[in-house]
Amino acid sequence: MDDSEPTIQFTDGAYAKLSQVIDNHPNPVAGLKLQISERVEGQFRHLLSLVEAGAEDPGDVEIETSDGIIVFVPAHDVRYVNGLTIHYFDDGAGNAGLEFRNPNPVWFDPREFQLQELFDQHINPQIASHGGMLSLLGVVDRTAYVRFGGGCVGCGMINVTLKQGVEVAVKETIPDIDEIVDITDHASGENPFYQPAKK
Repeated sequence: MDDSEPTIQFTDGAYAKLSQVIDNHPNPVAGLKLQISERVEGQFRHLLSLVEAGAEDPGDVEIETSDGIIVFVPAHDVRYVNGLTIHYFDDGAGNAGLEFRNPNPVWFDPREFQLQELFDQHINPQIASHGGMLSLLGVVDRTAYVRFGGGCVGCGMINVTLKQGVEVAVKETIPDIDEIVDITDHASGENPFYQPAKK
């Protein structure tokens, strides 16, 4: 692997556990998907999941670890998982799981710090009244990637919120952001704030 490419490492215990999970999965597995799910109090929260063969996202970056495991990472997360070590722990008392040791800063790009401040101080307090929230996932070139949560998931007015609210505020604050891309899975929303009137 070229030194300029991102690296992800599994400890022996994590490799053994994940290999077992992959081998026991009923369908062929293409690899694992690694995402930064959110940032809370200056810390990353990571999400690792199986990717079945044929279900790969063409927009993801494919990273092959030294163990031969393929890891798919969204483009906006790549620099934030570079150098990550994934460890498996089991204390024998019922506490077991994966531990992510991430050496990266919470944000690299100054624009991301500005966006996070804008979301925290202005946008989230407004949409919180609707039971929603907005998380910044990262900035790539001139595009910001975001995910809505809470009551915003599945909301019928989300495009209005995004285009007439969030995008306008972002462009006023940071003119060199051209586009806001919402990667929320709105089909998973169970209790959207806005629902069309029943006829």
